[in-house]
Amino acid sequence: MMAESLEYTVDDRVGLIKFVRPEKRNALDNVMRADMADLLPKIRADKDLRALVITGDGGAFCAGGDLKFMAEEVRTPVVNRERISMLHTWFPQLNNLELPVIAAVDGPAFGAGFNLALAADFVLCSSRARFCAVFGRIGLVPDFGGFYLLPRLVGMQRAKELILTARSVGAKEAVEIGLALSVHEPESLLDEAMEFAGRFRESSRDAVGMAKSILNQSYNLDQKALADMEAFAQSICFTTDYHKQAVDRFLAKEPLLFDWDKMEKDSRG
Repeated sequence: MMAESLEYTVDDRVGLIKFVRPEKRNALDNVMRADMADLLPKIRADKDLRALVITGDGGAFCAGGDLKFMAEEVRTPVVNRERISMLHTWFPQLNNLELPVIAAVDGPAFGAGFNLALAADFVLCSSRARFCAVFGRIGLVPDFGGFYLLPRLVGMQRAKELILTARSVGAKEAVEIGLALSVHEPESLLDEAMEFAGRFRESSRDAVGMAKSILNQSYNLDQKALADMEAFAQSICFTTDYHKQAVDRFLAKEPLLFDWDKMEKDSRG
């Protein structure tokens, strides 16, 4: 699929979204919003997918909102409110997509782009990546789910520091404080992200999807509610063909199809 602001391809059950506005550092405008809103239901409906990678073209992940575009629009407070509310018709679909989502962040992930990266389950970044909740520099508050996502990743005190100071974070610090999982050279970042995503090809989509869904709600629920969700999810997983076949392979002393330790060892040669 080729849209005006992004490309979407699938390679052996791994989807790849690439933002293709490099001349604007992949800044988010209404076209990109509409393209994402159109694409995400299609990704959700593709039952063959096992993982999704999101990246940006031209040495930038996403530089945030397109300020030139926004400055040219004349909007009332009511229109502004509706504009932000509309984000939450599709952004939660990305955050709650029942697939592993990997953000490959090269260059800036600022403002809305910062929160777009945080919506992924795993953030792999290049050595030149920069993260910033930049909103405060222009007298705004975080949108795109930043108030929800950031404290859950780095804790409340660090989230306040990053939001209130609007300072930028480099790749090494991003790993240290929990914003990113690993750092790679720019030229190998996308290959590393695709290889990481590819390890989920033989995973159980049902088990991974339900585990992610429960984890995403875990901070908002008490122990009893989580125990109930666990019981319902496990009762379903026990009945899947994937589980039955995995048990058969184990009893027959055959290698399991999904073995992360083995895949990681094999990737290192």
